[in-house]
Order: sequence, then structure tokens, then C-alpha cells
Amino acid sequence: MKKLPVIVGFGGINAAGRSSFHHAYRRMVHDALPDSVTEPMFQGLTTLTNQPQGTSKETLLSQTLIRKIEKQTFDIDEINVHKKATLNATDETINFQISKRQLPSHIPENWTLEEISKGKFNVTIEGQLDVMMPEKMTPAVTSAGQLPTGFDASAMYTSRNQPKGLQLTVFGASDALQSVGIEWQEILEHIRPDQVSVYAGSAIGQQDDFGCRGLNQAWLKGGRVSSKQMPLMLSQMPADFINSYMINSVGSTGTNMGACATFLYNLRQGISDIQSGEARVVIVGGSEAPIEPEVLEGFRAMGALSEDYQIAELDGTETADNRRACRPFSDNAGFTAAEASQFFILMDDELALELGATIYGSVADVFVNADANKKSISSPGIGNYITVGKAMALAKNILGEEGVKQTFAQAHGTGTPQNRVTESHILNEVAKTFDIQDWNVAAIKCYVGHSMGPAGGDQLASTLGVWEYGIIPGITTISKIADDVYDSNLNFCIEHTSVGEKGCEMKAAIINSKGFGGNNATGLILSPLTTMEMLENKFGPARIAQYKLLNEKVAATAKAYDESVINGDFKAIYHFGSEVMEGTDLNITKEGIELTKFNNQLRFSQENPFSDYC
Repeated sequence: MKKLPVIVGFGGINAAGRSSFHHAYRRMVHDALPDSVTEPMFQGLTTLTNQPQGTSKETLLSQTLIRKIEKQTFDIDEINVHKKATLNATDETINFQISKRQLPSHIPENWTLEEISKGKFNVTIEGQLDVMMPEKMTPAVTSAGQLPTGFDASAMYTSRNQPKGLQLTVFGASDALQSVGIEWQEILEHIRPDQVSVYAGSAIGQQDDFGCRGLNQAWLKGGRVSSKQMPLMLSQMPADFINSYMINSVGSTGTNMGACATFLYNLRQGISDIQSGEARVVIVGGSEAPIEPEVLEGFRAMGALSEDYQIAELDGTETADNRRACRPFSDNAGFTAAEASQFFILMDDELALELGATIYGSVADVFVNADANKKSISSPGIGNYITVGKAMALAKNILGEEGVKQTFAQAHGTGTPQNRVTESHILNEVAKTFDIQDWNVAAIKCYVGHSMGPAGGDQLASTLGVWEYGIIPGITTISKIADDVYDSNLNFCIEHTSVGEKGCEMKAAIINSKGFGGNNATGLILSPLTTMEMLENKFGPARIAQYKLLNEKVAATAKAYDESVINGDFKAIYHFGSEVMEGTDLNITKEGIELTKFNNQLRFSQENPFSDYC
């Protein structure tokens, strides 16, 4: 029997706010919740974004979710670019003066130099001079799912000129780890050092001046490449940061990239480690900071993003409604890029019960399938039919013929014309197959945009919120479903949809991701109620009663952490250069390895896994 991977903590941030303790979820459905429930969320937003106390709710609401790109991200009205030009002399030659240090090391053949003073030359050019003229431009796309106005992860620790995606990693993983309510060192006391796995990354790497862009443009801008740009731009760097600077891990690590399905790819890797017993604790997540001019232009050139003029045309207006840029399953024009950091802490069921960890749900499985042959590498194919079908078949096996009908789908729902047709057909056909008449479908990218790699994490965090507050977030940027959408067996939740106290009407959820290149992934997430029923069946009522007693202290510690962050006291976990171990800090034996910084020993397996062949 496989071990059940349970979710015991989560955190991070996206355009709706902080993920832990359902703050971002409450921002999305604030208008369906009582003031007593939303007040801590608004207070937390105020302190997290360094706003003055007493900032109005209307201001906080306007500075979250998808909106026009703000200057804290980049100046959208004055993007620096260059325009090629050829200068022709008005007389026979072109003349100018220049300092020696600004001269090129290879003088062009049509240049003549005359030193006019020490370190200064007169240059005469015969013929033409090709130059790059400075230019300013405003992009065709001005909407994005930006982090809340005023939030600055770099100010929360010594960020040392790190790319924004890695700054968000430190914030997101710190938030997730502290949300557990159990100190990391205490967790390590119950496991071996190598029984930890970290799978985290980004889909496109770190693209700002401290990463890929800085590396690629340094010479062309007359600058120098730094020693940090190359390593810090890599897509697996979020996992590396967590291991080296946050949890001091010698366990399994890496990232499994799958374009927009990257989060679910990593979740699959993590739960596989738990199910097999390779790991007892797993950190899964990702960070992405793609709201950069070059990245937006790259997606726009593909025809993937909704441009301002297209949004305006949809409404028959002159000006784009940036707040409604993403319109899943309705008349739409493209997706809206976003930045986010999402991390989840998972344990095997037995360890979670032993420690009294709060159980937010469990991950039954994640299925990944490719698209087979197709005409365009970026177009959808058949793979997502397989992943959704497999996930629903597993849901039927676990929940039964009637139980599978008590599920809902967190659609990829990008807001593109192609997605609305293809994904709706997939979900509709699967609903038909499993005799579901009105399968509830959510599409939260209408609020937070498409964060690429962590997008599945946005969906999962929202799903956990449904099981706390009992409301499926509505697709509130639309008023109707498009004519070409398949919906005979689907109920697209245009309005916030109540699904019972703590979401009791929904026993499980499908998290669906469709990535460029044919990267399809679908996860089956079991509700906390379903999970606890399964654990009681496995371990018995007495063990569960004991667990609930242990959980009281853990839940209280977690609540205290949440309250401290709400009041403006967030402490990032970041240990640079501490607890460092070298070869002299370990002792290798035939049975295992003793590490000076860990109380428990790493043990080697003493079994031959291929004994049947020997």
C-alpha cells in the first residue's frame, strides 16, 4: 500500500496577496465573506505592502489582482529600446570628438584618428556611420498579474543583488515553512537527513538584470558580465536556494520543467518520493517573475497575450479594461502574464500524525502525458484528455461512482481563444464519461493571471481555500460563456459558488495544467475531510484522537505566526554561510554517514534490490 502524501503547510504570494492561511483566497472572494473573516486579510495586506495604517479597503483592492503595469515593476510609458540608424555626412565626412577610453579597441577602416589633447581624439569618418539611437516605447500589452503594490521581498532579507524570482523564493518558502507550526529542526529530529526532497523551479528562469537579461545584454550595453548572473538565472535555482540557505538539506533535489505545468511536474516528483518511502518530507513549489518587457514582447509576438486594443475591441471601447484582461472561457484575446511564488510542505501520513501537523488535504496522484504528433509545438494536443481521464478514474476508484460526482475542476483557464475550446472539450467529455451532469469549473487566472511555472500552485492554494470557506471563486471577469465553449455537462462558475460548510460538498478537486510544447499534467487533490476519513480507516479512531490532541499546539503555533505577519513582523528564513559542512565534517561507514550538523545518521540500504536476478 502506498503512503498518502498529505499537505501540512503552504505559503507564498501572488497578485491576490499572501497564500498562507488563505489570505490570497480571501482577497478573491472577499465580497462573499463576512467582514470578520476579511478584516485580517486587509490588515495583512496593509502591513505586507508597507502601507500606512488606515489605508482604505478600496485602495488595497485596487492595488491587487490583474491591473495596469505599475512603475514598481517597470515604467510602462518609457521602456528603453534602441533604433537602428545610418548617419550620412552633410559634408564629405563625419567629425566628432571622443575620449580615449571610449574608443573601440578595433578601429573601423573608414575612421581617421587625430589626438587633440592627452586622452582625447578627433575622429573623422568617410562614408556612413551605423549607430543605435536611444528610443522610448510603450508596449502593446499593459496588463499583468502583479504582486500587491508596495510589496518588496528584497527588503525582507539580505538579498545581495539576487534576481526577483529568487527573492520571491525566499519569501514563499519561508512563509510555507513557518505556516506548518513546527520548527524545521524538530521535524529533522524525526527523520534521517536524506529523507527530505525539494522540487522547485521556474519555467523560464530568472529574466531580469541580475539574471538572464543582464548576462545577455551586458556587452551590448557596454557593461560587464557579473559572476552571479549565469548561475542565478538557472531554472532549478529556487530548489538550490531552499537547500543551501533555508533548510540545510542533503536530501533529493531538482526541478522537473514542463512549461506551464512545471508546478504539477514537481508535485508529481515529490509525492512519488513519499509514496515510495524515499522521502518523508517534501517541499514543492516554484517562483516566477516574468513581468519584464522582453518576456512580455516574446509572448505577444507569439500571439499569446491579450493586447490592449484587443481588450478594448471586446468591450467596444477606446480604452482597455486592464482589470478584466483575462477572461477564461468567454470571448477573449489571450492570457495575462503574472508573477508568483507558491510552496507546499508535504509529509507522509504517518509522520504527519506523529507530529500533529495540520492536514489541509492530500495528493492522491499527478498524471503527466505528452501530446503525440501535432502541427504546431505550441498548440494543444491529445495528452490532456489522458491526464484528466486518469485523474477522474482514480477519483472514482477512491470515492466511488457517486463520490466522483462530488468533485470540481480547477481549470488551466488561460483566457485564450484556443484554450477555451480545447480545455472545455476535454473537461466536458470526461464529465460525460463519469456521468457528471453539471461539473463545477473554476478558473482563477481571471484574478491572478498566468504565473507560468507556479500556476498550478496558484490553483492548489485556491482549492485549499474552498475547503476552508466553502466557496468556489467565480470567473468574475466574464458575463457569459463563449459560443464555441463545450458546456453540456459543465457548470462554469461565473458567480461565487457555495459548496457547503468548509466545502463539504466537494470531496476532491482536479488541478489541470496545459503547458507549451505538449506538457500536460493533472493532479487529484483530496479534501481534508476525505483525507481524515481515509486516515481513520487506516490508523483507527484512537490514533486519530491522539493526533488531534497533538495538533492543538501545532495549530496554535501556526496561528501565532500568521498573526505576527498580519501585524507586520515577517521573518524570512535565510542562512548565508552558516552551518556549512565539508569533507571533514562527516564520518563514512559501511552502514551510513554521520554528519556533524545532524543528530540522526544517514543510513545506507543493506538490501540488494536485484536479488531475484542474482
